[in-house]
Amino acid sequence: MHPLLQINKLQIGFVSNSGIEKAVQNSSFTIAKGTLVAIVGESGSGKSVTALSLLQLLPKQANINGDILFSEDGIQQLNLVNLSDKEINNIRGNKISMIFQEPMTSLNPVYTCGYQVREALMQHKKLSKKQARQKTIELFEQVSLPNPTTMLNRYPHQLSGGQKQRVMIAMAMSCNPALLIADEPTTALDVRVQKSILQLIKNLQKQNHLSVLLITHDLSLVADVADEIIVMYKGEIVEHGNTKDILKNPKHNYTKALLACKPGAFSKGKKLSVINDFLTGSEILYPEENKKNITDIPGNFSFSEPVLTVQNLCVHFPVSKNIFGKTTSVFKAVDDISFTVNKNEIIGLVGESGCGKTTLGKAILHLIKPTAGKILLQGKDIAALNEQQLRVVRKNLQIVFQDPYGSLNPRISIGDAIMEPLKVHDFYNNKKHRKQKVVELLDKVSLNAGHYNRYPHQFSGGQRQRICIARALALNPSFLIFDESVSALDVSVQAQVLNLINELKTQLNFTAIFISHDLSVVHYISDRILVMNKGKIAEEGTADEIYFNPKNEYTQQLIAAIPGKSFII
Repeated sequence: MHPLLQINKLQIGFVSNSGIEKAVQNSSFTIAKGTLVAIVGESGSGKSVTALSLLQLLPKQANINGDILFSEDGIQQLNLVNLSDKEINNIRGNKISMIFQEPMTSLNPVYTCGYQVREALMQHKKLSKKQARQKTIELFEQVSLPNPTTMLNRYPHQLSGGQKQRVMIAMAMSCNPALLIADEPTTALDVRVQKSILQLIKNLQKQNHLSVLLITHDLSLVADVADEIIVMYKGEIVEHGNTKDILKNPKHNYTKALLACKPGAFSKGKKLSVINDFLTGSEILYPEENKKNITDIPGNFSFSEPVLTVQNLCVHFPVSKNIFGKTTSVFKAVDDISFTVNKNEIIGLVGESGCGKTTLGKAILHLIKPTAGKILLQGKDIAALNEQQLRVVRKNLQIVFQDPYGSLNPRISIGDAIMEPLKVHDFYNNKKHRKQKVVELLDKVSLNAGHYNRYPHQFSGGQRQRICIARALALNPSFLIFDESVSALDVSVQAQVLNLINELKTQLNFTAIFISHDLSVVHYISDRILVMNKGKIAEEGTADEIYFNPKNEYTQQLIAAIPGKSFII
């Protein structure tokens, strides 16, 4: 009997001006029926390219060698590499389906969710419109979408990130495929939503005796769901084996690095290990060595001077109005919140999407006008300031946004992007002095003067985030807000950015609010933590108190949802 999928000596390259750039080299592995196999590696390791090659979704200039043998019945093997466009179209979405990384861009915004799932059923299963509609409702029930009949007529923008991903899973499952490819299906989702999506995929695999190829950059994420793990590095498979064996006893240094880079493995203040530490033989901090001391190091909570005071802050958005234009109901995004941030302190603000944490951050920056309450920066009420006074205050208040690519103008070099706030606020006498300051900032974030004239697309995600941090530091602010600034980064890049923030805090003595949905990250970087739920503060305390001894049920759920927690704490 043949396995469901057998890949033999797969090599994938892309034609460029300098020749053929190799993306995948000599990769071989099999996927048996009814198993969940995870491919793990950082961006650029070749894992998504491998998955896309199965369905011939790579661009035409891709050079593919090797065999991709698919056998649905276990007897006859079909080489997917050699199929014509018509033949592969019969496989796509029918025998092999795929859940793509970003559901918002994968779903068509002009069609309802019901139509998009119904279309696949009518195309591959030749069902009537009525039959396809009924089957779509059943699929929505199967993936645990609320009010499945209502969801049929909703558009993608009307759904949350987790709900959109469930629609994508329903679409992928619609034709009862033999193999489901899930490409980073939980990236940037809240930890509880992340856990529910992974559990859903695992349940569907068991119920339908389905084979799953799960792609992710986070090794701990697949600890509870994968049967086997394949670790890829620079286009090569460096380790392959049983999940438990790889997580408990990794052989390759790269696998060890992926496990050790997680913030939850380190005590506060310890420098996080990165991939190069392991591959160059530098001194390595293993999680096991740090666990012993994780609660032994007391945090420095002798902060005395409040920099920011938030008093009874409310931010309400109108939901409906009567015929006279008067608001009849409101959505309470931030509901009567009070707290202080002391000098040189990092406050962690944690909670799921929709809890109000980003709205709170924008209200502090006065990018959103509060409905009620006070925001006092060094004793001055921000709401009472005029435009000129607010402009002066904004020099001291800066933000690093979640998406570094969206935060940078693709048509402006990164040097000019960092220089822009210096020009706007009239810092330094001339362009020469400003450029000198930009070079100093690039050096601070571990970039160099040679990067000055490069554009955002020429940098990796982690480098772009460093550029955004450099721009935020350009005006020497005393207060910074980091809004989900590491949520979508690879674990090693995330470790580099967190190390950078720690180093800069020591050098520049800034005060900060660090917003995230990941409690393990917030615990590592913060002195105190505020847990937000439905616009209110559910719990607050020192980082260790919240992480190791949470009192609130919601906080306990967030802790329990941290992926692979048993392997990192």
